[in-house]
Amino acid sequence: MTCPGTCEKPWSKSRWSQTDIPRLKQGLLGAQFWSAYVPCKAQHLDAVQITLEQIDVVKRLVDINSQHFALVRSSNELVNVHKDGRIASLIGVEGGHALGNSLAVLRTFYNLGARYLTITHSCDTPWARGANSQHPEGLTEFGKSVIKEMNRLGMIIDLSHTSMRTAKAAINASHAPVIFSHSSAYSLCNSSRNVPDDVLKLVAHNGGIVMVNFYTYLVTCNENASIHDVIKHINHIRSVAGIDHVGIGAGYDGINMTPVGLEDVSRYPHLLAELLADPVWSEKDVSLLAGLNFLRVFEKVEEIRDKWKMAEILPTEDSAPYFQSHCTSLYS
Repeated sequence: MTCPGTCEKPWSKSRWSQTDIPRLKQGLLGAQFWSAYVPCKAQHLDAVQITLEQIDVVKRLVDINSQHFALVRSSNELVNVHKDGRIASLIGVEGGHALGNSLAVLRTFYNLGARYLTITHSCDTPWARGANSQHPEGLTEFGKSVIKEMNRLGMIIDLSHTSMRTAKAAINASHAPVIFSHSSAYSLCNSSRNVPDDVLKLVAHNGGIVMVNFYTYLVTCNENASIHDVIKHINHIRSVAGIDHVGIGAGYDGINMTPVGLEDVSRYPHLLAELLADPVWSEKDVSLLAGLNFLRVFEKVEEIRDKWKMAEILPTEDSAPYFQSHCTSLYS
């Protein structure tokens, strides 16, 4: 099963589109997240509405192509859909600004099928910091409440796009494994979007995974990269965090420059074949990378949810400091 982290903007029609049903089939996709992405400029305006519209797009896309896709909300459903020969389709919300500073909105997204939330995108929220932020704070108290509520719901915490202060604070606050859904190794490309070795070690201790992104500027820090450069990132994360803590999070159709040899979703088998040609990589190792590591994280997140349910832990009622704009009412 190949289970890449994200396929972004499923409504996009561009000259550089990297995914469609024939190529998904060629790439032997077993499961993937469809990203409900909202631009940062929508923060404090209509971010919640846009997110709902993108979730609606994903669900309708899956429904009208039900011979190929099936929406899944649990690890068991993911496995069963894969056995059925269809592509297990999960929804991820990319960017905490989509919540409108509301845990009720978080719960609503979960109830609509969203199974991960990227804590920030390229902008700060009032409660968490994005990758380019120099703010000394990682998570506010409300941010920690978001993490707690995600643990209670059984929603995967995604730390791609966050500052490392925020990532460390989230890992420390979470009782469940976290993911970096589409990030690479900072030691090989010093982009603020990539994960440094000290955080890779924290992810390993947490039980989470870092899913390697194929965007060339996160692979080589320039526009030129190859499949072998991506493999260097995979091997580096493996060497620092361990084989159980690395995955694939290409980001196709959310990136406009791809490595030679990994031009689109049809190329996943070539990546796995290259790894198998290396004696260091066994078939079991490749299976872990290709999907079983993510499945383990998903199952553990659900296990924590179930334990909290048995313990009768109630929904978090905390609220963020009220943000008033011309698009908000006086009610808070």
